[in-house]
Amino acid sequence: MNAPVHADPSSPAWTLPLERFDMSDPRYYQEDSWHPYFERLRREAPVHFTADSAYGPYWSVSRYADIMQCEVNHQVFSNEIGGIQVEDQPKDLARPSFIRMDPPKHDEQRKVVSPIVAPANLQNMEPLIRARTRAVLDALPRNETFDWVQHVSVNLTTMMLATLFDFPFEERARLTYWSDVAIANVRAPDAPVKSEEERFAVLKEMAETMSRLFEERRGAPPKFDLLSMLAHGAATREMPLREFMGNLALLIVGGNDTTRNSMTGGLMALNAFPDEYRKLRENPALVESLVPEVIRYVTPVIHMRRTTTRETEVAGTRIPAGAKVVMWYISGNRDPDAIEAPDRFIIDRRRPRQHLSFGFGIHRCVGNRLAELQLRILWEEILTRFPRIEVVGEARRIYSNFIHGISSLPVRIPG
Repeated sequence: MNAPVHADPSSPAWTLPLERFDMSDPRYYQEDSWHPYFERLRREAPVHFTADSAYGPYWSVSRYADIMQCEVNHQVFSNEIGGIQVEDQPKDLARPSFIRMDPPKHDEQRKVVSPIVAPANLQNMEPLIRARTRAVLDALPRNETFDWVQHVSVNLTTMMLATLFDFPFEERARLTYWSDVAIANVRAPDAPVKSEEERFAVLKEMAETMSRLFEERRGAPPKFDLLSMLAHGAATREMPLREFMGNLALLIVGGNDTTRNSMTGGLMALNAFPDEYRKLRENPALVESLVPEVIRYVTPVIHMRRTTTRETEVAGTRIPAGAKVVMWYISGNRDPDAIEAPDRFIIDRRRPRQHLSFGFGIHRCVGNRLAELQLRILWEEILTRFPRIEVVGEARRIYSNFIHGISSLPVRIPG
């Protein structure tokens, strides 16, 4: 096991009684102070019970191998009973989606949208993604500070979303807004919505807008976009409104947040580890292993939640039936028993794809290869243009325990 890098005995992480640990508090991620708390949990209480939190009682699983045990055993660790977040959806405002389902319904609905991210289609998409990436990068200012998130990360992912849904391109900013609303913590001071009712209203408006396009696609020959696939899929064409809302939100968030925050987090990591940035500039072929290392290091989805269908055991700890179990991907990706020197950003790791950021098992992220393709193209195009992009100020992180999001990052490109 690697020597701990955060084990400062004076840190609250090492003095707070374990029974008072509550890693569902979004401030840990907004303040980027989560590292030592999870280090202690992995060492002393890898399966930990929090009796009282803003989201009710829950169990935390913080080690890589134990998270994998939960991921592959969907018969015991269900998505359908309680959903995928530590925060429960209000029952009267529930929005089911295929990620919140167990087999067989999960498998039937997932199969409908999978072809859009099949290797052959990704190959067809690459020229468009590359052309847009070049245009965005060529428009960036030199020798002045600008926000990388808005100019690059949001810009590129919003265009990609519009393509995936064949959504009116001039209205594509609505897709980003809906994604932000879907993942917002309504307790955040700057949340785009302030209540679950307000969130539901916005997502209902999203569903109504998309329903009109859905009906158009249903009446036309099948095309290769997500709405057309849903409209013509036997398992999805008759979805009730709430299920339609849930699946739309899932696909919009899935196509947006992982990639957006990895585009920003990767630049931050390379600036924090300048030797790795130099290594990349000297050998651009390392983009291939850079991309999965960025996704591991950033961990865009902080956690996934399951609910136990029966009493079970993880790492020698008994968990009762009906328990909320939170798999902390952000901790598993920093587990030194599974990943060598996990707190270091190493762009030429021997096994860069060994990470939990996309999940595992039947719920593994359906768009993982598309996310990797967008990141690969971005860094290939950056390296042909800019010797260096400098982070010149602090990142602003979002208030969330679910999405490891960055809302702004000041950068400068030396001219």
